[in-house]
Amino acid sequence: MEFLCYHRDRLDSLALRDELLEEHWSYMDRYAKEMIARGPTMADDGETPTGSVHIVDLPDSAAARAFAFDEPNYQAGAYRDVLVRRWRNTLGRTMWEFAGGEEGGNRYLVFGFGSGEAADIDVPPGRDELIAYGPLLSDDGDTWLGTAALLRAPDAGAARAVLTADRYAAIEVHNWQFGGRS
Repeated sequence: MEFLCYHRDRLDSLALRDELLEEHWSYMDRYAKEMIARGPTMADDGETPTGSVHIVDLPDSAAARAFAFDEPNYQAGAYRDVLVRRWRNTLGRTMWEFAGGEEGGNRYLVFGFGSGEAADIDVPPGRDELIAYGPLLSDDGDTWLGTAALLRAPDAGAARAVLTADRYAAIEVHNWQFGGRS
């Protein structure tokens, strides 16, 4: 089962995140085979982290919650909240298989939060710029709760346009970059 975990940083947690960087990476190394995508979201300055997204293939919801809440930055209080949702990898690949590579262009994490009839289930046109894409689902995988995408786009407005605006209660766009050890 695939899960998307998004940890939002607390204000002024950068020093704590820096202090725990090796612990965070070592923790994530334990999930290297299960990892579909990972990386920090960034403020508009491109240097200040605002959160951390991980998409992982784990046995069940309990394992996903353990993954999210045992993470060293979470345990130390660096994050203000955590989103854990079932997710479906509609592209069928990892971020490392993205033909555009790790560098070049602007990268974004886009969340569309919704309810009711599912939207944007099919992969949209422009697949070449999609790094990861799929629906956010309830724990049992039966109820659509939104859509999440990692993509390369010219700007935040173009990234937002990957989702059908009037089908969501809210859409968030975050600057994002490939994560992991250099």
